Amino acid sequence: MQLATDARIVATLLRGMPGATTHAERLERFYAPQAASYDGFRERLLHGRDELIARLPVARGARIVELGGGTGRNLERFGERLERAARAEIVDLCPALLAVARTRHAGRANVHVVEADATTWRPAGPVDCVYFSYALTMIPDWRAAMENAIAMLKPGGTLGAVDFYLSHARHGPLARALWPRWFAHDGVRLSADHLPYLRHRLPTLECLERRGAVPYLPGLAAPYYVFVGRKGEA
Repeated sequence: MQLATDARIVATLLRGMPGATTHAERLERFYAPQAASYDGFRERLLHGRDELIARLPVARGARIVELGGGTGRNLERFGERLERAARAEIVDLCPALLAVARTRHAGRANVHVVEADATTWRPAGPVDCVYFSYALTMIPDWRAAMENAIAMLKPGGTLGAVDFYLSHARHGPLARALWPRWFAHDGVRLSADHLPYLRHRLPTLECLERRGAVPYLPGLAAPYYVFVGRKGEA
């Protein structure tokens, strides 16, 4: 069963990101056929999410936002800590993925699912924690998404991010040539600028740079980072 499901997802990935008028339409056309089985395959591809979530503080009464939250799987990684939050919002542009998130969190009164653009959407008030999990590489205007995330944070609030990336200092010519071309086929745009931009904009609490295995590509490991920063006090 797992192999058959993986085969369908790999076939979708090989077809690549479809053309469409808007970014939202491209996401829906790409993810709708695989939404129901999205998480199983990506548990083995998207590394570092547990490390990120474990480093994000959740005080009692906290307000949390995940930008580009998709199916809502990452909120489950908070475990019992999620019960402390007064409100947690999952924001994404893709209706098919958000439908999975609504089903997944239907019993949690403090979880809210929002169909909106991560570059412009704002919560009703400042939040304690905002994070991206493999979303920045999918957002064409990633700087606008980062700035929007910082703007919605309270002074002293925490911003987290985990994603694929490139580093001119850490990765050789082969990696810098292979991974951008490989991921761009599916609308994932690796950049050497994301992590330096985050470190420039926020004081860094933690920054990890690692590699993770890619399903069905033995011997290859894609580079990713885990970043946690804190917005300065007013």
